[in-house]
Amino acid sequence: MDDRALGMQFSPQEMARLRAAASVAEPVVVHELTSPAARRRLAEAEVLITSWGCPRIEPEVLRAAPRLRAVLHAAGSVRSHITDAVFDRGILVTTAADANAEPVVHFTLAAILWAFKKAPFLANDARRFRDDWAYVDGRGELSGVGRTVVVVGFSRIGSRLVKLLRDLDLARVLVVDPVADPAAILAAGGEPATLADALPQADVLSLHAPALPETRHMIGAAELAALPRDAVLVNTARGSLVDTAALEAACGAGLHAILDVTDPEPLPADSPLYTLPNVMLTPHIAGSLGSEARRMSALALTELERYAAGLPPLAPITRHSLAVQA
Repeated sequence: MDDRALGMQFSPQEMARLRAAASVAEPVVVHELTSPAARRRLAEAEVLITSWGCPRIEPEVLRAAPRLRAVLHAAGSVRSHITDAVFDRGILVTTAADANAEPVVHFTLAAILWAFKKAPFLANDARRFRDDWAYVDGRGELSGVGRTVVVVGFSRIGSRLVKLLRDLDLARVLVVDPVADPAAILAAGGEPATLADALPQADVLSLHAPALPETRHMIGAAELAALPRDAVLVNTARGSLVDTAALEAACGAGLHAILDVTDPEPLPADSPLYTLPNVMLTPHIAGSLGSEARRMSALALTELERYAAGLPPLAPITRHSLAVQA
């Protein structure tokens, strides 16, 4: 992992727990897997605990790690470092994505509640129109009850969000996910729907699909045009799900958007999304940051303790599941 991840996730408390669960030699932490020091450790290692900044575990890395049996990821997606060669060797892979889902769900719920009231956009209007509150009538419906939220992706985050919205009893929730079990969607409080049917009904469109070749630009000009006039797009998933040029045009024409992720990140300095009063931009902060990230290392350490005790993993990743996950 890189130094930033190490500093956020492994305080003396986590390091003490690590040493209690496993035999730990020096160096404990490496930032690459090719130096003589790293290769000496790889030759001995049965378990790797990884996080942000881990290089790809290619076949030549595995050849240097004949004893490796598990890669326990203390962050979310393993896509950047887990290769087919890892699965070919039968190595256990786990993720702490469930722990990362919690702050994203909370951030997204807050964004949706703000979207109902158009709060970020009215805040921008308040800076411009300081002597008259007539601008409050220019952002469409401001009720927080009886609205329709369209959730695209019944994922770790999407499914939790559906349940929270059900518990608040504020909104009808339509769920778009062609691979999810319709019964599971109904049990969570959502209604299965197709994207084409759901978009024209959306007061809020919230994206939670993984970044895959099949999902790139799944929300383009046609999909944005299908949204109602005063709808709000919320994206706390991946910027590549949305065609940025189409989004800039749609927001220029009046679509509201709350964007924690963009494509690219950051946006070019001349993007109109920076200055439009109907757009709220945040710098990819919905996921685990600071002390939140320690919940992810705690989950990875729990996986280590379970592995050492011969117990099954809590959150395994397989070749098949990785094909449909972020």
